[in-house]
Parts: sequence; C-alpha cells; structure tokens
Amino acid sequence: MAIGSHSRQPQLGIGGDPVPVRHQVALVHCRQGRQAIAVEHLGVDSGEPLRVPRRVLLGVGDQRSQAFVAERPEALQRPFELADLTLVNEHESGNPMLTELGSLPSDSAEMRLRKSVLVLSSTLMATLSLVWVGTYAALGLWLSAAIPLAYLLATAVSLYAFARSRRFRLFRVSQLLMSLLLPFALQWSLGGFAASSAVSLWAFTCPVGALLFVGARQAVPWFVAFAALVVVSGAIDPVLSASAPDIPSGVEVSFFVLNVLGVCVTAYVLLQYFVRARERALAELGVERAKSERLLLNVLPASVAERLKESDEVIADGFGAATVLFADIVGFTPLAQVLSPAEAVVMLDRVFAGWDRLADLHGVEKIKTIGDAYMVAGGIPVPRPDHAEAIAEMALGMGEEAERCAGESGVPLEVRIGIDSGPVVAGVIGRAKFTYDLWGDTVNTASRMESHGVPGAIQVTERAYQRLRGNYELSRRGTIEVKGKGPMTTYLLLGRRPDT
Repeated sequence: MAIGSHSRQPQLGIGGDPVPVRHQVALVHCRQGRQAIAVEHLGVDSGEPLRVPRRVLLGVGDQRSQAFVAERPEALQRPFELADLTLVNEHESGNPMLTELGSLPSDSAEMRLRKSVLVLSSTLMATLSLVWVGTYAALGLWLSAAIPLAYLLATAVSLYAFARSRRFRLFRVSQLLMSLLLPFALQWSLGGFAASSAVSLWAFTCPVGALLFVGARQAVPWFVAFAALVVVSGAIDPVLSASAPDIPSGVEVSFFVLNVLGVCVTAYVLLQYFVRARERALAELGVERAKSERLLLNVLPASVAERLKESDEVIADGFGAATVLFADIVGFTPLAQVLSPAEAVVMLDRVFAGWDRLADLHGVEKIKTIGDAYMVAGGIPVPRPDHAEAIAEMALGMGEEAERCAGESGVPLEVRIGIDSGPVVAGVIGRAKFTYDLWGDTVNTASRMESHGVPGAIQVTERAYQRLRGNYELSRRGTIEVKGKGPMTTYLLLGRRPDT
C-alpha cells in the first residue's frame, strides 16, 4: 500500500495499484483479511475508479467504535457519498478490542476510559473465578463452587448485553454489586475468614473500581457498604466457623496467597491501566493546549496573552512613545477583479507572510490586516527606545519583499507606506473574537500618511523624521493637505545612511 501523508495528491493503494485520493489518508491497516481504510472525511472522492476486490470496511479517523461499510463493492467504482455506505457497529464488522465494548462515538475520553476500565476488571475477575470453581468442585463444596460460577456466567451475559445495548449504567451497577456481594457470600458459605482464606478481600475491588469508573464522590457509598459487610462478617464469624467444612490446610494457605496476591495484582493492573490512560490523555491535552497557545499567540502578543489568561480585567495600556506603520498594496482592488479569488488570496498571503517574517526579525508587533492593508507597531507591548528605527527597518524590508513576490508571481506590486511616532493606547477589545488594537492620534496620522502617500515610497511625519534623521536618509516632500489634520510637513524615507 502506498500512502501519501502531506503531499498535494496522496496515494492510496487498494488491491494493488495506488490510486490518487483527494483527501489526506490518516490510517491504513488490514483487519482479518479485510481492507480497513481510515480517512479524515466521509465521502472520499478518488477522482477515478477504485478497484475493490472484496467488501471494504471504512473507519472514520481512529474511531474504532463505528465503521462505514460498503455492502456493494460496485458502489466504490465511482466517487461515492455517505448514502452508499451502511453504518454498522464495530463488533459486528470484525475484530473489536475488548476494552472498547459499549463505547459510543459521542463518548468523551473520560467516559471511554471508565468503560474500558470496568470491562477490563470484570473480565479479569471472571477469568480468575475459574480457579475457585474448579478447586471447590474438586473438594465437593458444590454451593461454594456455584457462587464463583454464577459470577462468571453473569459477567459473560452482562458483557454481551453491554456490547449490544451500550447501557453503561446498568452494566456498571450490576458489576459493582456482584463484586461486592459475591465474595462475602462465598466466604460465608465456606465458614468464615479462616476457612475461606479471607476471600472477602476480593470485595475491596468494588470501591477501588468505583473510584476509577464512577468517580470519587460516588465511590464513597460503595466503600461504606464494603466496610459494613466486613464488620458483619467479623460479628458472625464465630457462628460460621463452628460449621466450617474440612478444607486441607495446604488449600487454605494457597488460597490465602492467591487472595492477597490476586487482589493486589488486580488493583495494581487497574490502577496502572487507568494511570497510563490518564497520562496519554494528559499528553494529548498538552498537545491541544500547545495548539491553543499557538493560536492565541497568533492573535495577541505573548505578554498580553499571559495577562489575559491570568485575569478577566480589561487590558488597556498607555505608551508615551511608539511608532506605527500602515502599508497598502497599491491598486489591489482592480487587480483582484482580474485575478481569480484563489490567485488573489494566494498572492496576498505570500506578501503578508513575508511581512510577518520581517516583523519577527525586527521585533515589532503586527497589529492586524484589513483587506490589503497591513498595520504594525514598534515599542508596544514592550517599550523599547529604538522603536522608530525598528519600524524604519521594517518599512524598507517590506518594499523589498513586495518586489520579490512580484518577481515570483509576475504580477506588478507597489506598496505605499505611512509612519508616525508618538503616544498610543493599546488594549484588548471584544469577547467572542477579541483583538489587540491601538488607538490615538498617532495611529490616525500614520494611516493618513499611508493614504496620502506616494506609491512605492515610505512617507513619515515630522515627529518620525526627528527620530530617524540621524541614521537614515530622508527627503523633504513638503507640505501636504491631510484629511482631518490640515497642512502637514512630511518626508520620504529613502534608506539607511552609509556611515551608520
């Protein structure tokens, strides 16, 4: 089988030759001679016929509790939809894992874990009960042999019923009751603690199991019931021991060892399984948390994101000195009408991705994009004395990046950039989709410098000029009329001075 993971056109081999598949293949494996293909999306469209020699089982993702089966292989001789498939339970389609009996696609990870722990513990104790059945039957203690036999049969029936009905509450209560009551019933039938080798120890698996697959609070009544039965057994032990059957001492000692060791091993195995599953879940949670962190950092500066996580208070900061830059791709609107939507978006993404790299390189903060406009600021959220210089370097690099993208795409691109320095207010606004934004006269003036600027040039205000003139070459553009501001003297940033 050939599998493409991240290639543009992944390959999936079914019955021989590889076939291109549009959707990424997540998992491919065989199950008892039957092709089992797990894919990310329903309705896989291969783009050409799939040659399927036999019935095909299609699982979705890694969800083993359900499967979509194509009853008619000819349905897969063309691009097929969900209507071509039949939803079946996993246990009906092949080789399910025992610990996944009764699981539902809608179950949370915690619920799936609790179900699997209960199934595992029930199967383990039912298997061990064969030892008591055989031993006590060999000694002629038929009543005592019948009790673990009844547990074995009842567990088998309840496992089958649970796999069919998925009624977890009924299965859970029945298993807890049997694991609590039957060990004491067996002990009483054998004549008390000594004669039974303290077989009632097995009842302790009831409150331990309740902790794992019910919860801490709900497990308290089960522990109280166990403690009460121990006290009752101690009270009636003298009466029971008087009529205890004659059991060889070797058998009693062997069962003492078996009961103590068996209970400890069972509890350890259950706890080990539960803890390992919890560790896997926590590791997966850590991965998801890291993804969330990355997404949050794509929206907010790191220091602001930390403050937002620690407090629900409004985040608003004033900065006495910062530099703001606005950039716009000249003529993008008519250009977007000529290009296809995909081509326009790809071109804009290529330019903005390059500018994002420049922002990281120069340690300035990207604020937002609006259409084909790009806004970035220096000196926020962490103040720095060289904020104007950092933005100047960013501006010079943005023009070069746009030229590079134009050369690669063959589409002419010109950038108009405006810069101003001064005080700003920064903060987080919104609840459903929050953003980190800037306000103030400096922001408005930088925007006006861009909109009243010259295509292919970087226009700066008098305030920015005073900060940059020592290290950069600037030419005086003159006095221009700026909307909302009136006459303003502006300058064009040409580049860094050769001697700096």
